[in-house]
Amino acid sequence: MTSDPFFHPVSGFDLPRFAGVPTFMRLPHLGLDDPRLADVRIGLVGVPWDSGTTNRPGPRHGPRQLRDASTMIRAQHGVTGVRPFEMVNCADLGDVGPNPADIQDSLSRITAFYDRLVQAGITPLTAGGDHLTSLPVLRALAKSGPLGMVHFDSHTDLFHSYFGGTMYTHGTPFRRAVEEGLLDPKRVVQIGIRGTAYDSEDRDFADSVGIRVIPIEEFHARGVTDVMAEARQIVGTAPTYLSYDIDFVDPTFAPGTGTPEVGGPNSYQALQVVRELAGVNLIGADMVEVSPPFDASGNTAFLAVSIMFEMLCVMAPQLARG
Repeated sequence: MTSDPFFHPVSGFDLPRFAGVPTFMRLPHLGLDDPRLADVRIGLVGVPWDSGTTNRPGPRHGPRQLRDASTMIRAQHGVTGVRPFEMVNCADLGDVGPNPADIQDSLSRITAFYDRLVQAGITPLTAGGDHLTSLPVLRALAKSGPLGMVHFDSHTDLFHSYFGGTMYTHGTPFRRAVEEGLLDPKRVVQIGIRGTAYDSEDRDFADSVGIRVIPIEEFHARGVTDVMAEARQIVGTAPTYLSYDIDFVDPTFAPGTGTPEVGGPNSYQALQVVRELAGVNLIGADMVEVSPPFDASGNTAFLAVSIMFEMLCVMAPQLARG
């Protein structure tokens, strides 16, 4: 399968990368009512929302900075040679409009947006937003049955609640997703978990339902190739979601996030773990928790969109094969 040239990104040889209106990876922008939406296979979506944040805010500004940084992305993967934009039609589908004053309304708005993508047969690649963003996306994608998940993060996001009963924060999305039957916990692997803790409640829950947690010490001891081979085995061939919190990466390389944890992977490993997912049946992916107020250099955003390009280079060949 080859893509329609209409959906190819603007080349830096035709328009300098610092010029023009920024879209994700310089792709065309389509609204959900555009007649060409039916031709899109991968839709890049912004969710500028961080009402689930419990400490340092800022990821609501992530999609805008990620779009700007993504003008640096070119058309071909430097190692694999994959040219995703020529394999399937990709487009920037704009932002979900959240309600920053109402978490439940925002959750409903996000799910309704992604419901339309599912109905159109579009595989979403999301730029958040804080990690609560993943929950309403999963509510749309998992309506046909629970999904597997590969989750890169320094936190499990499996807590029951915060502050004596607040159920919806960026620390609870995957607890809710398991409870709602959106995820099959035995097909979930969480990689890179580390840092100080309040208690072991989240890890105890993971153990009780069969979620595989690979802490950072094990990740470093075993290496990327071995860990990712296990991850592929856990999720198998059934539909799988990929969720990537930028705080998976050591803050030396990605300081622009609200809850950094030291001791993480370097920027090369951050790319490599996604590259190792080639062949996994990904039905959606997200990049979350990029916080521009803490990203003075812009390096966090550029790393994040480089990781998103790695995701595209895994998703596009799979979709092109049908």
